[in-house]
Amino acid sequence: MLIPISMIALGTQLVITVADSIPKYDVARQCRLDNTQAFDLSTGLNETVKRCVSDERGALRQLQTQWSQFRESDRTVCTGEANAGGTSSYVGLLTCLQLAKDARLLPKQ
Repeated sequence: MLIPISMIALGTQLVITVADSIPKYDVARQCRLDNTQAFDLSTGLNETVKRCVSDERGALRQLQTQWSQFRESDRTVCTGEANAGGTSSYVGLLTCLQLAKDARLLPKQ
């Protein structure tokens, strides 16, 4: 099946747009959803959600200062991975970007 050129051009623009800026995630909502089934029984659900939100906001602050240091191709791939499975995570996005950057520093064999 052939894909029309206009569809390819549109798809390319969407990918570039995603990589140009940090995506917007509703971390409070995501943390509540993620932690309703798996939370630290010793601290309770509210504290677990607060910890999750704090971690996500910390990762977002790091992304805001480091975003331009990551390759556009890595930003595109990692943004897609951070959204996989219906979950959105700045911690996951930052981790993916850091791993991709570090992998380039490994010696070539």
